[in-house]
Parts: sequence; C-alpha cells; structure tokens
Amino acid sequence: MRFRSLAVAAALLMSSAPSARAELQVPRVSPNAKVSQTLGLTELTIVYSRPGVKGRTIWGALVPYDKPWRTGANEATTFATTDTIRVEGQTLPPGTYSFFTIPSAGNWTVVFSRQKDLWGAFDYKPDQDQLRVTVKPLPAAESEEWMRFAFEALSPNSVELHLRWEKLDVPVKIEADVVSHVLAAARLEVPAAKPDDWRTPFRAAGFCLDNNVAPDEAMKWAKASVAVDANFNNLSLLARVQKSAGQKATAIATAEKAVAAGRASKDKVDTAPTEKLIADWKAEK
Repeated sequence: MRFRSLAVAAALLMSSAPSARAELQVPRVSPNAKVSQTLGLTELTIVYSRPGVKGRTIWGALVPYDKPWRTGANEATTFATTDTIRVEGQTLPPGTYSFFTIPSAGNWTVVFSRQKDLWGAFDYKPDQDQLRVTVKPLPAAESEEWMRFAFEALSPNSVELHLRWEKLDVPVKIEADVVSHVLAAARLEVPAAKPDDWRTPFRAAGFCLDNNVAPDEAMKWAKASVAVDANFNNLSLLARVQKSAGQKATAIATAEKAVAAGRASKDKVDTAPTEKLIADWKAEK
C-alpha cells in the first residue's frame, strides 16, 4: 500500500508541474531574405534582412554616410560564390563573405570581408577585407519600401547585383569566366567518362563549337563520342566541327552518315536540319 501511495503522489506532483514549452517565435521586424543566381556554372547567393523605410529619412540619417553598413538589418549580409568571379573588374575568390557597403553622397564602396557571423557592422575590421570596389548609385525607377537585392541584366558571362531601397539603386557588376570553368571541367570529366558514355564528350565538343573555343579539343571530343556510339546526334555534331575546321568534303560525308543513322534509328529523328546543311555546303563555291 505504501508503494502505491508513493506512486500516486509522484504522479500528482508531475501533473502539477509546468509543462515544457518551446520558446515563442515572433516575426522579425526586418524579415530574412535570400536571392540566388546561376552564372554559367557559378552559384551566386546573397542572404540578408529587409528593413523598411517606414517614413524615415534613410540616406545620411538612418544609414549614415562614410561609415560601414551591414547593408540590411540584423546579422551582416553575406555574399557567396562557388567559383572565382570578377566584381567591377577585380578578382574575388570562391567563398562566403560578409557584405558591407560604405554609402556616401557620391560613389559607394562595396566590401567583401572574410569576417564571419557578425551582427551588424559593429565588429567590422578593415584588415579582414578580401576586396573593395567602388560603384556609382543611380536614382531608382520606383521607390522601394522594403530594401531588396536582385540579380538583373543576366548574360552568359555576367550579371548585375542591384541593391534597391527608398529611391536609390546601387548596381554591382559581376563577371564569370564561364568558358574556362567549363573547359576545366570537361578536361577532367571526358577522360573519366565510362566506356559506354558518348554524351559527355558530345556535350564537351558541342560547348566548344557553340562558343568558338578550343577547336582541337572539340574535334577530339566529337570523334571520341562517335567512337563510343555513332548516332545521328554526334555524327551531325562532328560534321559541323569538321566544317568549322575547313574540312568541307569530310564534313559532308560525315553529315550524310548522320542522316543515314537518323533514318535507320528506331527513334523518330528529324534529319531535315542536317540535310539542309549538306545542301548548303554542297552549294558553296
């Protein structure tokens, strides 16, 4: 009986104890945001918090001139790149950086710092800068209540990172050497391809032809693809590579093989574009 009484007492004590609860979560005044962009094979990502104007004077007041700014709210904004890039023409190695700006009434300074996990810019140390560049702010087309970043003006090799808030637009030009990145990857992956993999050398050769680079490697990789499995796709590509190398007669013969392979294929193949190439090449003087 005594044991039962102790058990009942323990149960009553536990039922009367306050239950453990998770800490109450409330939204941040300046919400978190993340923007990413692929540039060639390079991944660019910026993580920040978005303050609002809320009727305040921003430039030269809430955000002082000539002092480092976290470029957002809460934790310092971060910028990450998976490959070496050029920012306003200057080299930035791959990595994750704290992203600061130093606003002014004229040009701004944009800072990529090696410092990590900072709250604001309170502990910012200039001797930890990886890169500083100068940019020129522009009047924004529209007023922005909530500060935001955006990747715009995308091209195969470049993009602009825009900071917009209130009535200001701050563009930062970013470039990547896409051709060098792809060629470096191809030079590793083509030799490592499986014996039955015709697609890897095919893609490598196609990239070279489309971008008018590394013609010798384009020829080598196109022939390697055909050697694995001669089909309409890689024969057509090899013909185009041969034609670009000035081997017109050889290119026509290869293209005719491509058409024959396409017609013999179990898959439905549109051979018309290659047939047109053959006709155009034969018509050339």
